[in-house]
Amino acid sequence: MAFKPWHLPLRLATGAYILNSGLSKQDVPDEAAAGMQQMAANAIPQLGDLEPKQFATILSTAEVTLGAALLAIPIVPPLAAGVALTAFSLGLNRLYLKTPGMTQDSTIKPSDQGIGIAKDIWMTAIGSALILDSIFAPRRHR
Repeated sequence: MAFKPWHLPLRLATGAYILNSGLSKQDVPDEAAAGMQQMAANAIPQLGDLEPKQFATILSTAEVTLGAALLAIPIVPPLAAGVALTAFSLGLNRLYLKTPGMTQDSTIKPSDQGIGIAKDIWMTAIGSALILDSIFAPRRHR
């Protein structure tokens, strides 16, 4: 599927945000790596089996790769970008729902502590929009 102008702001903003997040996780201190890993293990317990630095490196690499893919607009098609972004953001949504203290009274409503992660739902919406547009948008004949 071809590039559409309305994809540009979605992919640029999201790609730059995720790329920056990944770059900021490179060479994090051991304590920070352990904290990130512990939080992620709430959502995906198997992540607790990794060494904290190994987890931080994997997370950083994944974020840099995803951010770059979103920014590579003429190279990475919208469907692939949407699938990758949606998968990544669903992991963040799971993290939000599974981490104690992120929600109020066992609801999905964020606590003060959870607002920073609850806002990541916007990435799920953007990824889903790219997927739906790729699947359902009318095709033009040339």
